[in-house]
Amino acid sequence: MKLKHRILLIVVLAAGVILANCAERCHEDEADLSAGQTSPSASGNNPDAGAKPSEGDSSTHYPDLEIAATPAGIPSILKHYEGFTVGFNPENHTPNWVGWELLASETDGESSRNNAFWCDDELEGCAYPYDYTRSGYDRGHLCPAADQKWSDRAMRDCFVMANMCPQDHSLNSGAWATLEKKERLWAKRDSVLIIVAGPIYEKTDNKRIGDSGVRVPSAFFKVLAAPYCSSPRAIAFVYPNMSAPGNMSNYVMTVDEVEQLTGFDFFSSLPDQLENRIEATTSFKEWDR
Repeated sequence: MKLKHRILLIVVLAAGVILANCAERCHEDEADLSAGQTSPSASGNNPDAGAKPSEGDSSTHYPDLEIAATPAGIPSILKHYEGFTVGFNPENHTPNWVGWELLASETDGESSRNNAFWCDDELEGCAYPYDYTRSGYDRGHLCPAADQKWSDRAMRDCFVMANMCPQDHSLNSGAWATLEKKERLWAKRDSVLIIVAGPIYEKTDNKRIGDSGVRVPSAFFKVLAAPYCSSPRAIAFVYPNMSAPGNMSNYVMTVDEVEQLTGFDFFSSLPDQLENRIEATTSFKEWDR
């Protein structure tokens, strides 16, 4: 990411704390970013312009948008499955991130959910389904099964433990599920969405479950982009790993802010001007109209 903004983030992760204050501060930061941003030059005088596809070319398909660039200091194994890609952390026994492209045509299909969780023995550090048994946490999908109804193979693959994180049941069945349903509606409207989701670990997140020692995160992020719309846009959400009451807009952040939290670089194959613009600001009203 080319933009260098200093962002003050307050992420409320402790149980029982209301997140409205966090959302208010995030929206203040968003306003500061918008006020301080210089609009890209219409003349396209960008020294890197030749390195990437130009913005506004409707025939262009940007490659690998679902893959997040991961800092060298974070253990990560790249693994492609049918319908999604994982950057897997063998030390945490969870993904760093899971990314996928969701087409409007993939929001429904004939393949049914089978709940057949499985360990990928070829992936170092992959957890086993029984690691979560009686742990108090759900096997929380990052790429949801409902996004994979278009293919039997994709449905099978999305139950791999490399796609799972320990997730509080109230989040998994509540706000996280609500966001997943919204994504499918937005994909139908915008034709294509790029989605990347993953856990957020604090240094104090030392709790582990199961024989494998699966690390439990404090929070989860999800970043979304609609890069092929007439007015491309992006949005991000951060939820604590607990019940997340209230309106979805309380949990909205910019992609830039999530990059600051995680260290990952999202949507880096977009043209620089487009990437910088859609990652620096967001509008939940624009997405939810």
